[in-house]
Amino acid sequence: MHPTPVWLMRQAGRYLPEYRELRKRARNFLEFCYAPALAVEATLQPLRRYSFDAAILFSDILVVPDALGQEVRFVENEGPRLGPIPERLNAGNWDAARFGQKLAPVYETVERLKKALPADKALIGFAGAPWTVATYMIAGRGGTDLTDVRRYAWTETEKFGALIDLLVEATIAHLSAQIEAGAEAVQIFDSWAGALAEPGFRAWCIAPTKTIVERLKARFPGVPIIGFPRGAGVLLAAYAVDTGVDAVSLDTTVPGAWAASAVQARGICVQGNLDPAVLIAGGDALDREVDRLKATFAGGPWVFNLGHGIQPETPPEHVTRLVTRLKVA
Repeated sequence: MHPTPVWLMRQAGRYLPEYRELRKRARNFLEFCYAPALAVEATLQPLRRYSFDAAILFSDILVVPDALGQEVRFVENEGPRLGPIPERLNAGNWDAARFGQKLAPVYETVERLKKALPADKALIGFAGAPWTVATYMIAGRGGTDLTDVRRYAWTETEKFGALIDLLVEATIAHLSAQIEAGAEAVQIFDSWAGALAEPGFRAWCIAPTKTIVERLKARFPGVPIIGFPRGAGVLLAAYAVDTGVDAVSLDTTVPGAWAASAVQARGICVQGNLDPAVLIAGGDALDREVDRLKATFAGGPWVFNLGHGIQPETPPEHVTRLVTRLKVA
């Protein structure tokens, strides 16, 4: 029996003391993301500690609106803040060359990582899904209930549709450049998918992602695409089938047995979905949950991961315990 493959969302980050030291070398978070030497080091740090099977590019989903010309900044201990959406920012003014030039340091990071990683470690690229990136662009920040964004989507349908169309193009360009630079798989993070009722979910989560997947697969047929519609609930099954992704990442709330029958049994790989709080707790509780997930998803394709990202207060030794437990057949 082969050990279960494992990587963790936010496996590079503030829970590691070496990351906190590295972070001091950049004036702000965006500068950090655009510094290939720092981003490469941040990506590699967790692989030096743990037997992860993949590295995920250290970057952020908000480099896309930044490259499109919207003001993006990160406030320490508070999160991102975005300026007003520029009037000129629309699909008709899509400038692929300028976009690619702005994000060239990110693609250089991918190239360097591809050369630095051992042959047995996969390299994962990523981007935010159009809906999720649009929520930040419209709201100017994260962490809201998105009522204003949803109202905007329903009342300013033409403008919102144009923004989604632009983000579809930008996301395809961003992921394509990462694949060309060496990414062997990509994940599309739709972190705020759970804010949508079914009609909006199908229109603004599933439909744009389907377009992205179709066009990426036409260009890069061998590159797996993972979708993460966090909070999708029972609509996760429709997302998995209708978008055409190769795998879906399960958030903490998704019942494993349901996902195994509704998604995994269709031959679609599932990824997840340990509660990050259990990783903080550690001990016997962590062992039990790892064993439970192994038993739940033993019948089909599965990649072990969390139901969301590692929290900063996670003890690094608990990650060691998780990987050790998981790798024991």
